[in-house]
Amino acid sequence: MGRDGTVVNENGKKKGLAWLKSSFFSQNPTEEDNVEKEEILNEERSIAMKENEQVAAQNNNIFAKDNQDKIILDLIVPLENLIKDRQLIQYRNKGLEEQLYVANETMNRMKQDLVKKDQQLQEKNKEIRNLETNLTSKQMSYDQLLEDYKEYQSTSNMEYESISNQLSAEITKYNKLSEETKNNQYQNILKISELEEKVRGLEIENQQNIEKYQRIFEEKAELIKTINDFTQRMTFSFSPKAVDSSETE
Repeated sequence: MGRDGTVVNENGKKKGLAWLKSSFFSQNPTEEDNVEKEEILNEERSIAMKENEQVAAQNNNIFAKDNQDKIILDLIVPLENLIKDRQLIQYRNKGLEEQLYVANETMNRMKQDLVKKDQQLQEKNKEIRNLETNLTSKQMSYDQLLEDYKEYQSTSNMEYESISNQLSAEITKYNKLSEETKNNQYQNILKISELEEKVRGLEIENQQNIEKYQRIFEEKAELIKTINDFTQRMTFSFSPKAVDSSETE
């Protein structure tokens, strides 16, 4: 019973405690939570009003002041006030105890959550340190690769320049040799033409010599034949005289 004669029952206290817990546990209430809280408050008001009406009716029957004398009335009024104050203090103490219990539970839960968060934070810090170590290693590797690449690029440029110079020199030599080759080919063609001309002249001269030799050979054969014929005639003309001279002797 409160100062105004209202009495809050145990169900109302439990529902109020449930609403208080939900308010502690829900840091960001949604629209459904607000509707549920409003329904709980309306139900608590309705129950409180009914109980107040019942208590008031009982008080009217028990403490009917109309039938009491002045002394009893003087005692009843302070007594009622003391009872109301006591009930109010008890109600407030219970509410404070419940709030303290809820606050302790919330603090314990928050401490557990804080321990978990601290563990998670340590794990994350460890992961971050590992990532920083890996990143540092990767950065060092990258810097080394970049340095190697710069050195390779410088070396490649120098080699390319050297090869380009050698290629230019070789191209110059090739062009010179090609020109010399063309000149040599031209000179060779001229010499071949000259030699072919000489060969044709020698072939003509050789043919003439063959023809001349053939004529000489034919003339010699004719001469030999003539000599042979003359020899035969001479032999034939001298042979009878030799026989006659032999017989005469």
